[in-house]
Amino acid sequence: MTTQTHDGNPVDHVDHELIQAAAHIARTRCRGDNHTMAAAARARDGRIVTAVNAYHFTGGPCAELVVIGTAAAQGIYELDTMVAVGDRDRGVVPPCGRCRQALLEYFPSLKVIVGTGDRVRTVRVTDLLPESFVWADHQLDAE
Repeated sequence: MTTQTHDGNPVDHVDHELIQAAAHIARTRCRGDNHTMAAAARARDGRIVTAVNAYHFTGGPCAELVVIGTAAAQGIYELDTMVAVGDRDRGVVPPCGRCRQALLEYFPSLKVIVGTGDRVRTVRVTDLLPESFVWADHQLDAE
């Protein structure tokens, strides 16, 4: 089922299998204060990649950023949809600002699952970061 975003762009249905994959990792792999979030992403070829955050007092990478590296380590460079889920049954958690920027840079056509309960929905990463700065767009061409 396809829906429309506020600007009229079509967005695919919610990938509940992806949410379940992230929730499973959050329940089974998140331990203590160092790993409190799990993320799952669906590759363009259908594979699902999962990861957890690596919290540290210096910040550490969010689960969404760890997914990017995990996917690359598996030879996956095109992600279609991503979701993050909190431990202790917190449900879907939207990406932070840093992750929104990184996801936009790596995957400008990425869809992200956000919302809670019966309001879970899929949006484009560009909708999460409107009027965004794209680093590559501002680099001088090498001559």
